[in-house]
Amino acid sequence: MSQDVTPETSSPESEQPLADRGSNRAQRPGSAEFVAWITSGWGERPTSGATRSPAADRTASRRSALSGQFPGDRLVVPAGTFKVRSNDTDYRFRPHSAFAHLTGLGAEQEPDAVLVLHPVEDGAGDDGSGHHAVLYVRPLAGRDTDEFFSDSRYGEFWVGARPTLEDLETTTGISTRHIDELRDSLAKDVGADGVQVLVVPGADESVEAVVEEIRAAEAAGERDEKLAEALSELRLIKDAYEIEQIQLAVDVTIEGFVKIVSRLPVAQEHARGERVIEGTFVGHARQEGNAVGYETIAAAGEHATTLHWTDNDGPVRAGELVLIDAGVEVDSLYTADVTRTLPVDGTFTEVQRRVYQAVLDAADAAFAVAVPGARFRDIHAAAMEVIAHRLADWGLLPVTAEEALDPEKQHHRRWMVHGTSHHLGIDVHDCALARSELYLDAVLEPGMVFTIEPGLYFKSDDLLVPAEYRGIGVRIEDDVLITADGNVNLSAALPRDPDAIEAWMADLIQ
Repeated sequence: MSQDVTPETSSPESEQPLADRGSNRAQRPGSAEFVAWITSGWGERPTSGATRSPAADRTASRRSALSGQFPGDRLVVPAGTFKVRSNDTDYRFRPHSAFAHLTGLGAEQEPDAVLVLHPVEDGAGDDGSGHHAVLYVRPLAGRDTDEFFSDSRYGEFWVGARPTLEDLETTTGISTRHIDELRDSLAKDVGADGVQVLVVPGADESVEAVVEEIRAAEAAGERDEKLAEALSELRLIKDAYEIEQIQLAVDVTIEGFVKIVSRLPVAQEHARGERVIEGTFVGHARQEGNAVGYETIAAAGEHATTLHWTDNDGPVRAGELVLIDAGVEVDSLYTADVTRTLPVDGTFTEVQRRVYQAVLDAADAAFAVAVPGARFRDIHAAAMEVIAHRLADWGLLPVTAEEALDPEKQHHRRWMVHGTSHHLGIDVHDCALARSELYLDAVLEPGMVFTIEPGLYFKSDDLLVPAEYRGIGVRIEDDVLITADGNVNLSAALPRDPDAIEAWMADLIQ
């Protein structure tokens, strides 16, 4: 990998600040003649072709809804900045989810940007709201600047041209200003009896530091938490654009599962066959989407009994199951979250099928109660009813199923310690900061999207189950949309019935 460039001549190491030593290897010419040469002789930039994002109208209504919850407050929503992976190399940038939700900027847009909702006189703001939105960004630098050719994090020579202020305003429909104007804009009219400034905590430390310097801080931290809570709850009901994007993510994810199954023979031949599965899906996600929505779980054999197995360094053996939990994140940053547990050689054994069918029956029971008017908690309760009775039928519980289901007992949860559902959207665990009464205790409404994912996990050293069950882990996970008259399984195109899985795999593994 290349590195940024520094002058060939530098001070002796004993005099050089430590922070400046990281790029000693680059050896950029430092002469005035070189700088004049490299910053001249460039043609006109081509027109950007920026167009209004299809999300722009939706994001305006989201900002308006947020505005109504914080009259008179200045709301600061950073995109975040780069995170260091190793020394002077960064992880690929992903904007903060709240920023993406309110601006429509996804993929790798737009590091260091900050969305600010400025309070205005009631009703005089955007779309009749009490706020005017401004997007503060680091714009495209001129080719006559050092940044253009010498900055490996931002420079056009290194990472390509950033959009101009005008481009971003066209794309987002939001007034756009230079990031250098941010501090003064945040400080305007701030005081004990004036505007209060709230910032999304944990999104960008440097922006938080600026806010801390300028605001009246009596209860600022608590108000910041209320802002984070409101931004999370704003996503509980998905609009038509969001549902379209989640369905796209699911469809692309299903294509990735097809590629995985076709590669299972190769995975069986590799010492780290789980990595063959992971690599297949990650490559697909980058080709057809933005990235994976979370670290892919490719858990074969005993590894399937570890809920979030992401080391993916084990073999994939015929006769065993492989649990694959994977989701593509599309460019808008909406993600799928789908799990299938597959027989490596294409055929379930009798005991594998028995466990699989129990989990499938639990999932179907959860689907049956996932309707408007039910509570979110009902989904988990319905799945656990099936799991407890099935375990009791197999003689694995020390009490009856009814006793196990008592909140004070819960013996069946030894073999399924996780919940059955979580909201899904621009985060794989979406709306995570919502209040309990709007999440776990919420009444289901059309537009909610969540997972249904029961499982059973029998560790290989679990002495409370017969030997035939040990080392078997099964999870089935689908993405579900609540509609006016019931629900839609967004991932139904991926087989989930054991007979259908075997037929599907037989067609793919030749």
